[in-house]
Amino acid sequence: MEAFTGFIVFVIALLAFLATGIPVAVATGLIGIVGTYLFVSPYAVSQIAIVSFSTTSYFILTVVPLFILMGEALAITGIGRDLFRAAQLWLHRIPGSLAVGTIFACTGFSAVCGSSPVTAATIGAMAVPEMVRHGYDRRLALGVTAAGGTLGILIPPSIAMILYGVITETSIGDLFIAGILPGILIAALLSLTVLLLVIVRPQIAPRLQQTASWPERLRVLGAVIPVLVLSFLVLGSIYFGVATPTEAGAVGAAGALAIAALSKKLNSNVIGTILGNTVRTTAMFLLLLIGGLFSAFMLTRLGIPQGMAKALISLNLPPWIIVILINVLLMVLGMFMDPMSVLVIIVPVFFPAILAMNYNPVWFGILVTINIEIAAISPPVGFNLFVLKSVIPEASLSEVIVGSLLFILPLAIGILLLIFFPQIALYLPGLAK
Repeated sequence: MEAFTGFIVFVIALLAFLATGIPVAVATGLIGIVGTYLFVSPYAVSQIAIVSFSTTSYFILTVVPLFILMGEALAITGIGRDLFRAAQLWLHRIPGSLAVGTIFACTGFSAVCGSSPVTAATIGAMAVPEMVRHGYDRRLALGVTAAGGTLGILIPPSIAMILYGVITETSIGDLFIAGILPGILIAALLSLTVLLLVIVRPQIAPRLQQTASWPERLRVLGAVIPVLVLSFLVLGSIYFGVATPTEAGAVGAAGALAIAALSKKLNSNVIGTILGNTVRTTAMFLLLLIGGLFSAFMLTRLGIPQGMAKALISLNLPPWIIVILINVLLMVLGMFMDPMSVLVIIVPVFFPAILAMNYNPVWFGILVTINIEIAAISPPVGFNLFVLKSVIPEASLSEVIVGSLLFILPLAIGILLLIFFPQIALYLPGLAK
C-alpha cells in the first residue's frame, strides 16, 4: 500500500502545481528534482540529467520533427478540404453523411499527420461550417470533429506512439502497424454512433438534397491520391521492412513538401511558418518528455512502479480486471492532465505490472493511445475542445463539450474490444514478423 500512497501523493502534488498555472513540463520536472533531493538522495539529482540526456539522445527521436513537418506541410495544401469533399460526395446517400464524411476525412488526414489537434483544426475549419450550413445541429458537428480529430494519434504515423515507444523501449514500427486496424475500428464505431444518433433524432442531421455524378466523384478522388500514395509509402516501407520509422519519416517529410510545392502553396513565408510550427511542437514534445523523465526517475528510485505492480498482482484478480482498472484510472487522470503528460507520467508506473502479467507491450501501447484519445475530448482540459473553440469562434465551449461527450462511449467500447480481442492490434504486427 505504500506504493499506492506514494503515487497518490505524487498525483495530488502534480494537480496542485497545475492548479497554479505552472506548465506541465515544469511541474513534473520540479516534482522530480525536489522529490529526488528530499526522498532519494541529494547526490542522485545529478543522475536525473544523465538519464534525461541519454533518453532524449535516442536516434529514433529524430522521427518526431520529421512527422510533425509532414503534417504541417500538408495542412497548408488544402488536402483536408479535398478529403472532406471526397467523403461528402461518396457518402452523400447515407444518414448523417456530412458527419460520417468528417470522420472519414479525419481518418485520411490522420494517416499523414500524427497529431490530434492538427487533425481536428484542419478538418474542423471546413467540416463544421459546412455541416451547420446544411442544418446540422452544431453540437453534433463540433463533437464529431473533435472525436474524429483524436484519430490523429491512433492511426500511424503517431507522435504519441513514438513517445510510448521511447518510454517503454517498444518497437515504434510495430506500434505503427498495430495502430492500423484499431484506428479503422474506432472510425467505424464513431460512424456507427453518428448513424444511431441520426436514426433516433433525424432533425439533428437533415438528409442532403444533392446528387453526385461519377465524374465528380472520380475527380475529387484524384485530388487526394498523392496523399494516399504518400501514406502508403510511409507505412508500407515500415511494414515491409524497407525502411526504419526514421527513414520513413524523412520520406514523408520530403513527399509532403513536394506535394505542397506542386499545389503552388509553398513560398518563403509558408516555409517559415511550417518550420516555426515544427520547431515549437518538437520543443514542446521534448520538454514534456524531459519533465516526465524527471518524475519517472524519482518514482522509480522510490520503488513506486515496482511496488504498485506487486500490489496489483497480489490482489488475485483476473488480469483483465486489473487492465480495466488501469484504463479507468487513465481515463480519470486524462480529465485533469494533458494527454501527453498522462502518457509520460503514468505509463512508467503501470508498465511493470503489464509486463509481470505477460501482456504484450505493443497491445498495451494501443490501449494507452486510445485512452489519450478520450483525454483529448474530456473536460475540463481536453485539448481538442479548446482547439475547435478557437477554430470555430462563434461556437460556445459548452456546445463543444456537450457534443464531444457523445463520442466518449464508442472510444471506451473500442478499449473493451481490444482488451478481450487483443489480436485486433496484434494481427498485422504478427504478419510482418
